[in-house]
Amino acid sequence: MDNRIRYNDCIVFLIAKANQNAQRILKEQLKKFGLTTVQGLILGELFEEDGVTASDLGSRLVLDNATVSGVLDRLLEKGWIKKETDASDKRVQKIFLASRDDGRLINEMFQARKNANELVLKKLTLEEQILLKRFLRDLS
Repeated sequence: MDNRIRYNDCIVFLIAKANQNAQRILKEQLKKFGLTTVQGLILGELFEEDGVTASDLGSRLVLDNATVSGVLDRLLEKGWIKKETDASDKRVQKIFLASRDDGRLINEMFQARKNANELVLKKLTLEEQILLKRFLRDLS
């Protein structure tokens, strides 16, 4: 019995290559902000709900604590976020956007994310796009 799977039939390879392409496109879209893709995701989450813990962010974005901690440190250095000690529990730090700026800059970042999505999905019909998103969620 032949168990060989050619690379162009290997789902792991195909997903990895699609991810590389999507990450390249998103990285290009976020370049003008000086952000990595993960930094952009975290800032987007903070825009949706400010004042969460690093652990909350990690859970939402399925990132480990070490990754979140490093990303938050770099965002703090760049002036994107601020940390405040929780009044009810001094051991907990809440993460906030440094400036809401009426959301203008974050909305520009969301637009860049939308542009990246459109570029990645441009070869697919609307139905294919919906199915792809559903399939990827099912695989996650």
